[in-house]
Amino acid sequence: MDVSQYLEIFIDETNGHLQNLSDCIMTLEKEPENMDTINEIFRAAHSLKGMAGTMGFKRMQRLTHDMENVFQEVRSGNMSVTSGLVDVLFQCLDAIDAYLENVKESSDEGTDDNEAIIQELNEILAAGTGNALPVKTEKAPVKPQEGEKFPKRYQDIEFSEKEKEELQKAESRGMNIYGMTVFIQEECLLKAARAFLVFKAVEDYGNIIVYNPTSQDIEDEKFGVDFSFYLVSEENLDKILEVSKAVSEIEEVVGEKLKYSELTAAAEKKEAAQAEQAAQEAKALEAKAEEKAVPAVAAQTKQAPAKKANGGKPVTNRTVRVDIEKLDALMNQVSELIIAKNSLVSIGSSSDGGASGASSQAFHEQIEYLERITTGLHESVMKVRMVPIESVVQKFPRMIRDLSKKLDKKMELFMTGEDTELDRTVVDQIGDPLQHLLRNSADHGLESTEVRRKRGKPEVGSIHLNAFQEGNNVIIEVSDDGNGIDTDTVKEKAIERGLITPEQGETMTQKEIIDFLFMPSFSMAKKISDISGRGVGLDVVKSNIEALGGDVEVKSVLGEGSKFIVRLPLTLAIIQALMVEVRGEKYAISLGSIETIEEISPDEIKFVQAKEVIHIRGIVIPLIRLDQLLDCEPEEKERESLTVIIVRKGDKVAGLIVDELDGQQEIVIKSLGKYINNSSKIISGATVLGDGEVALILDVNTLF
Repeated sequence: MDVSQYLEIFIDETNGHLQNLSDCIMTLEKEPENMDTINEIFRAAHSLKGMAGTMGFKRMQRLTHDMENVFQEVRSGNMSVTSGLVDVLFQCLDAIDAYLENVKESSDEGTDDNEAIIQELNEILAAGTGNALPVKTEKAPVKPQEGEKFPKRYQDIEFSEKEKEELQKAESRGMNIYGMTVFIQEECLLKAARAFLVFKAVEDYGNIIVYNPTSQDIEDEKFGVDFSFYLVSEENLDKILEVSKAVSEIEEVVGEKLKYSELTAAAEKKEAAQAEQAAQEAKALEAKAEEKAVPAVAAQTKQAPAKKANGGKPVTNRTVRVDIEKLDALMNQVSELIIAKNSLVSIGSSSDGGASGASSQAFHEQIEYLERITTGLHESVMKVRMVPIESVVQKFPRMIRDLSKKLDKKMELFMTGEDTELDRTVVDQIGDPLQHLLRNSADHGLESTEVRRKRGKPEVGSIHLNAFQEGNNVIIEVSDDGNGIDTDTVKEKAIERGLITPEQGETMTQKEIIDFLFMPSFSMAKKISDISGRGVGLDVVKSNIEALGGDVEVKSVLGEGSKFIVRLPLTLAIIQALMVEVRGEKYAISLGSIETIEEISPDEIKFVQAKEVIHIRGIVIPLIRLDQLLDCEPEEKERESLTVIIVRKGDKVAGLIVDELDGQQEIVIKSLGKYINNSSKIISGATVLGDGEVALILDVNTLF
């Protein structure tokens, strides 16, 4: 059966099961007796095993089968959940994720058998149940027995599609295929070295296509007293056996010449037998699980209040997976519809004078009807494109747990606002920046346990991730109760690197000093590790967020902690905007950024530190003249009245002086493209107006 058509579904489903397992294992570590969680983990592992078996991914199937065995014993009450078990389970998830990455790249799971992890699972199973450790006959160290002293273990090797293809091509070129198993003396101390000496000897006469175990496992000495491989060579078998046996401390080498047709026939026969056995095991296991599930759930019901049958999750049949490209195509059509509607509005307003009263009214009614339709369609499409950021942030608790162990710091992650929704295209790209910010808080922000104890802080450091909507933006805050940013140290580092002079450093504000942290290759780590130290992190955060039309701001108090505030646009497609004119050119400003619009006289403008400000309702607001910012020609005569648009970003405000206001309009954001050199960050894109004119969109967030 050709299962390649189900590959995308398999990848999608496996991702979901992996995340579900990760969440459940995190819960299980805190609540080891939670039977609902244990049952959920068992079901997810069982589903993964079934899917992997259906797709023909034997290694993934074997690993999930062993996970399932462990949880069968936990469910039955024969084993308890320990910290060591949780660590091994997370290793299993990482191994399955590695299989999945291979599947995405090559439609094949790869060749890593993960014997070490499977061995750990079996050891935990044996220790927890008191039974003997199960022996894997095809892999475990085997002492040669009488009667079958040197078995042909190469016959047990399973081939990947790529390996089969290489063997077939070699045979078609007239080369010989040799299966070989090498036995090393039991008292040998350097087994890996002997194995690689054998490889070096035989590779003078041909190429090794298949290793068992893998070459990495052999290098790490994760094998017993024998190893096997398949070699393609033009040399005869006797010569290959001779050079192999010539390596010291090799007890015996067995091998034979094989035909490709013999290999595939044997493999198919073996796979059929394994599939039948796996089906029988799964059936028996399911029957056993169903027998034990009822009393386990009943016992749990006595201890805890009843929960919803579906655990509060969405009903499966109410969701549909849609390719993002189809949504993009639909969004483009909606965009064109809005542009067409704007054109009709423009025509209607310009032809009012010549139209009769009745026809003009009918025309306007149709325009209003079209406007309602397009607005409703736009909102519907946007709701389809909006997804909760939960899909990104749910992997972070596991990451913080791993960092806590790696850094030897006690820390805990608190998340709020996971249901906050963002445009799908934004959500897909926000994961890496948030991950860098959390790692930064864990590594640089939080102090060691000893330092926190001396400062009278709780030993367990707190990292908070908070998301919420503010106007047309979504705000994501990452904060910690750690040391905060030592701006003096940052300034010294900047002077040391020659970025500024000591004199310049004296006049710099805290914000300007903190901005150095966002420069490429600028790191405050004292040593390079796999977590930080190479200056790659905050510069990635800044560039990625700015590419999405957002910005990042930092607030820090030395000794108390830091807060990184990420501001992102709710959507990248269609917005409500105020149209303004500066020297006859039209510009759009997002309504979400606008507080109020004021009319002032030039006499009301004051100067503070040589900068223009106005004083409105008890607030001093700095002024920005858009004509100067956009390099327009200055007006010959000062106006008697100035139009000022008050814009806000967080707790900061500014006033933009414009020439004219052209009203509110729904606009479609179009990218400027790579062909236009957009050196000014204030220009975030362009839009096509109803009369066909192009207006630039101003991103006022860049002014602060």
